[in-house]
Amino acid sequence: MSLPRRRFLREAAAAGLAARFTAGAATRDPRGTAGLHLATFRFDATPPPGHACCGGWIRPVEAIDDPLEGLGLVLLGAGAPIVLCTVDWTGLLNESHLAWRAGLAAAAGTTPDRVAVHTVHQHNAPLVCAATQRLLDTQPDLPRSHDPGFVAATLTRAQDALRAALPRAEPVTHVAFASAPVLEVAANRRVARGADGRVTAMRGSSCRDARLLALPEGEIDPLLRTIAYYSGSRKLAASHTYATHPMSYYGDGRVTADFCGLARRRVQLAEPDCLHLYFTGCAGDVAAGRYNDGSPAARRRLTDRVHAALVQAGGALRPEPLGALDWRTREVFAEPNPEMTPAALRELLAPRREAPVFRMRPAFKLAFLERCARRQPFVLGALHLNGFAALHLPAEPFVAFQLGAQALAGKPVAVAAYGDCGPWYLPTAAEHAGGGYEVEHAFAPPGIDTTLREAMRGLLA
Repeated sequence: MSLPRRRFLREAAAAGLAARFTAGAATRDPRGTAGLHLATFRFDATPPPGHACCGGWIRPVEAIDDPLEGLGLVLLGAGAPIVLCTVDWTGLLNESHLAWRAGLAAAAGTTPDRVAVHTVHQHNAPLVCAATQRLLDTQPDLPRSHDPGFVAATLTRAQDALRAALPRAEPVTHVAFASAPVLEVAANRRVARGADGRVTAMRGSSCRDARLLALPEGEIDPLLRTIAYYSGSRKLAASHTYATHPMSYYGDGRVTADFCGLARRRVQLAEPDCLHLYFTGCAGDVAAGRYNDGSPAARRRLTDRVHAALVQAGGALRPEPLGALDWRTREVFAEPNPEMTPAALRELLAPRREAPVFRMRPAFKLAFLERCARRQPFVLGALHLNGFAALHLPAEPFVAFQLGAQALAGKPVAVAAYGDCGPWYLPTAAEHAGGGYEVEHAFAPPGIDTTLREAMRGLLA
C-alpha cells in the first residue's frame, strides 16, 4: 500500500500554521466495517544494564525484576491502517514521539496521523527525548537521559513485529465495552491545601505521612474501562485504560512493569490467545499514595486490586456486531509557558554544585521551547466503535480532563493519556492557581485547558 506522501512529509517535518496552542481542524474518517481485520504485535522494550531510568536523575538499570514490553494492534480495512501502541516506558517526547509514530506508520503502510503511541509511565524505565539528550551532550559531566542506540533498536523491533503481524490479521466481526471499579488504588495527589487554596504537600506514588493518609481520596476516576475486539466468539484483543500513576516504588535500579503492568500480564497469561494492552489514563494528579507505603507487600496488593478490576470488566463484556468505525484526529499547536525563558534555562543547565536532576530538567524545558519554535503539532485521536469511543491524548493531563471527556461524549469513553509527553504536566486552568509540583513542571500555559477541551469536543461530538 503506497503512502500518501504529502501528508506523511507534512507530519514528519512537523509543519504547522500557528505558534500557540490552537485547535486545528478535525479530520474525520468514517468507514464501513465490512472486511475489517485486526493484527496484534508485541516486542521487547527492556533496557540493558546501565541504561538511564526516568530521564537519568534516578538510579540507572541494575537488575531486571520483570521485562518491559511494547504491545500494539493494527486495524485494517477501514481506509489506511490504524495503529494503537503502548510501551512500558516513562515517556516518549517531542521529535522522539513523532519518530515512533512515523516509524510504525511506515511499517504498517499508513500515515503518522493514524498512529497513536503511548507510554504506561513506569519510572524505572526509559524517558526518551532526543532534543533533551542533544542539550545534555553539551554538559559531559551530566548523566545521559537515554541511549539513542537502544531506542532506535527497540523501534526497529517494533517495526519488525508489526510487519510480521500483518499477514496474520484476522477478521473483526464484534466489539464490546465494559467497565469495573478499581478499589483502593487511586487517590488525588493534590488534596493537602492551605487556607489560600495552594497545595502545601503532595501525596505521591507512595506515602507514609499519617496526616496525608488521613485526607480523602479527592478527585479520581474510579473506573477501569475495557474495549475488546472479536472474530465471531473469539476474543482477539482487549484494550484497558485506568487513571493512576503506575508506580508502587522506584529509584532502586530494578526494572519492572510495576503493579499495572503486572496485573495486565496476569490477565494475559490467563488468556494467551487474546492480546491485552494497558493504557494509563489522565493521571497527572492521581497516584496510589493513599494506599501504598512503598513496600513489596503494597505492590502485591495494588497488583491484586487492578487485576480484580481487569477480570471483572472482562466478565462484563457483551460482544455486539461491529456496525460503525470512525477514526478522527485533531492537531493542536503549542506555545511555552511564559515563565520559561531560554537564557534562564541555559544558565540552570550549566555546571553548578547541585544534584544532576536540577540541571537536567531544564533541558527538557528547553527541548519543549525548541519544539514550539519549529511548530510541531500534537495529534489527538479518537476511535469510535458502535456506541463507545477511545480517546488518545498527549502528556500528563489532570484527571478532570478525563471526567470531562465522559460528559462531552455522552457515551462511554476510554481515555489513554501519556502520548507525546513533551509538555510534561497538563493541569486545568483552575489548578494552576494552586501551585505545587505538577504546576511547576507544566511546560504549557493555563490556556491549554480551553484548547484541550475544544479539541476533545471536536473529537467526541
